[in-house]
Amino acid sequence: MDTESSSASWSVHKFGGTSLATPDRIRHVASLLSEHGQRAVQQSSAGSNSSVGPPPTAVVVSAMGGVTDQLLNLMESAPAGDDRLHNQLQALRSEQRDVITELLPSEAASSLLAALDEDVDDISDVLRATRHMRSAPDTARDLVAGYGELWSARVLAGVLQANGVSAVSCDARDVLVVEHGRLGPEVDWDTTRERFVDWQAEQDAEVLVLTGFIASTPEGVPTTLGRNGSDYSAAIFAALLGAKSLTIWTDTDGVMSADPRYVPDAQTLDTLTYEEAMELAYFGARVIHPRTMAPAIEHEIPITIRNTFEPDTPGTRIHLEGSGDSVVKGFSTIDDVALLNLEGTGMIGVPGIARRLFDALEDENVPVILISQGSSEHSICFAVPQEQVETAREATQQAFYAEMDRGEIKQVEVTPNCSILAVIGDRMSGTPGVAATFFGALGDAGVNVRAIAQGSSERNISAVVDGADAQRALRAVHAGFYLSKRTLSIGIIGAGNVGAALLDQIGDQVERLREEQDIDLRVRGVTTTDTMLRAEQSVDLDAWRDALAAGEEADLEAFVDHVQTDYHPHTVLVDCTASDYVAQHYERWLRQGIHVVTPNKRANTASWETYQSLQAASRGTRPHYLYETTVGAGLPIIQTLENLTETGDRVHHIEGILSGTLSYLFNAFDGNRPFSEILTQAKAAGFTEPDPRDDLSGMDVARKVVILAREMGLSLELDDVTVEGLVPDALKEGSVEEFLERLPEHDETMTDILRTAQAEGKVLRFVGSVKRDGTASVRLRRYPEDHAFARISHTDNIVRFQTDRYQQNPLIVQGPGAGPEVTAAGVFADLLRLMT
Repeated sequence: MDTESSSASWSVHKFGGTSLATPDRIRHVASLLSEHGQRAVQQSSAGSNSSVGPPPTAVVVSAMGGVTDQLLNLMESAPAGDDRLHNQLQALRSEQRDVITELLPSEAASSLLAALDEDVDDISDVLRATRHMRSAPDTARDLVAGYGELWSARVLAGVLQANGVSAVSCDARDVLVVEHGRLGPEVDWDTTRERFVDWQAEQDAEVLVLTGFIASTPEGVPTTLGRNGSDYSAAIFAALLGAKSLTIWTDTDGVMSADPRYVPDAQTLDTLTYEEAMELAYFGARVIHPRTMAPAIEHEIPITIRNTFEPDTPGTRIHLEGSGDSVVKGFSTIDDVALLNLEGTGMIGVPGIARRLFDALEDENVPVILISQGSSEHSICFAVPQEQVETAREATQQAFYAEMDRGEIKQVEVTPNCSILAVIGDRMSGTPGVAATFFGALGDAGVNVRAIAQGSSERNISAVVDGADAQRALRAVHAGFYLSKRTLSIGIIGAGNVGAALLDQIGDQVERLREEQDIDLRVRGVTTTDTMLRAEQSVDLDAWRDALAAGEEADLEAFVDHVQTDYHPHTVLVDCTASDYVAQHYERWLRQGIHVVTPNKRANTASWETYQSLQAASRGTRPHYLYETTVGAGLPIIQTLENLTETGDRVHHIEGILSGTLSYLFNAFDGNRPFSEILTQAKAAGFTEPDPRDDLSGMDVARKVVILAREMGLSLELDDVTVEGLVPDALKEGSVEEFLERLPEHDETMTDILRTAQAEGKVLRFVGSVKRDGTASVRLRRYPEDHAFARISHTDNIVRFQTDRYQQNPLIVQGPGAGPEVTAAGVFADLLRLMT
């Protein structure tokens, strides 16, 4: 076989216990490594030659999922003489026998079964000796713990052989020699290289299956490589082979920008530098241990983290240089730490203070995770594991007992239950504004920072926060760097005609808005009276109807809590109902920091005090309360009025046709057909409310008049509006069917009113009006045929503003004023206004 000096382009692959947890998964791994699976494997090999067969391959394996824990549990129980040990060991043996017999043909299985029986006998002997000694030495623990890797390697090699691949397994204890020091296991490279070359020279196989995690000491005693030991083994063998690539196969798509359990928007990183990966690993990110990368860094071997179960995804590549597309790469936390503070005037300008402090901590084996000291030298604060905080405090007080006794240094202050949050990226160096974004995001999320640390490399900024705030802080800073500042978490309340049209319109435009304008609209919930639909990232807007129908029971409080997060820059609730109950929540939502957008007129036509409270809750930099569609559907009536008043114009009179339904009815009522027939047809076409009396009563128009009056600054109440409705007194009660059935009885009255108007050369229009003196009315009026109100069609609304600037020639806004599509479009426009 080729050695390190050979020109062969070795690829090294490491598979963990999750990848090997079941026989089906072992088959899957074997298929990735077989000749027929080489295409997927080669994707991780930089510069590999794919034109002539697969490259020589080495595979490093962990124990099958859960096996190492079972073995260690046996060793933990042995000193106590647990009577269940024999049965537990035999159960483990049976599990392994089942795996072997399921995966391998009988002839190949027989040799592995015999070896398994020998191993189980050896383990049994160790357990028996441990029971007699009443203790479990580390050497015995390491010996027993390593059997899981042996079994995995033998089985995988056997499956590959059964698939026609030339494969051989290697017990790494025969070749890998390490010595344990204060910093962990150190490889004896000369001895290891010599032994590995000797072993390799005796093999003639396409695939080397090597045990991870286990090794031997220089004295030949079995040992392990500790945490992430199999990853470390893979890097060691990659270095020994002079490999062109090292792939760590896991159950994730690669290294994530943050822990996806806490940050739903975490993204898979395409590339990392070695330094970025080590920083992330130190702070607990799901990436290989820094020690693992040392051999790869020394030999400049690219490392790729990939998903065993999604082999077509490219994963994350770790090498000398990362991509330049992002200043910040990732975020991570170290939890369960305590912050200690040593301060006093006796520290200022005194050499050796830091040395004495950290010598004392070293003597007690207390690791220091973070250090922060101001330039005044008045204090030093440092973070240690929470479980060692008392040891650290006592060691510090003992080291500075004399100074504390003299009052030169205060007693050590301890802040328990903290977390360290780190932001990491090579390109942070020299990039202005990174710290501002980091601390700004924490401030916006209401997270207090207790200590800060940053090295001169600027690759890492760390902040100590309260442990209870850690997840909120992590989500907030991730959003600050990874989410668009124009990301909107949206909750839709009401999925009737308007709500449904709005959801469909957003669905049609969401990708375009994200790509062209960096506006990220995320509909994270939809609720009706009965059911609600919630999504962590965004509802599938192509299938929201079916999803909502199968949703959970509606709970408005739980719905709002879901939509408002501490990591989305903006939250908005869109009320597409006509509900008083929902409208009563607006002020509280606004004071919670939630924008409110609505076509619902109920809130703005409640008491004047309620209206003032809503305006106060949304004034200035507070969340916005937008309700353009409460008057005129999608027409810019409210916005026009605001523009007039905010620029100093004085509004004297507003009047208009404010009901699309009544506009349609009186456009169609020309005397050729009775009024009752036109109304019945309009209801059938969906132009009226389910009960047409809601339109004919004039109360909907009266609410719009009140809204316009209040936007003018008038403290008008709904009862102040004179309303002359069109529902005959005799028909105000009873069912809709009874109303429609009896309405023809009153056609003659309506026809007489029309004939009178026609005789004067006028048309009928149902108009709302408000004047600056507070006079407000809603009634049927007559207008000349050349009046602007006479020249409308279909469901048009038209509003006429008479102001100081528009006195002789009033300002007119006209257009469709009814229908779910135009109303939804107006609501959509309000949503986009939030992002401007």
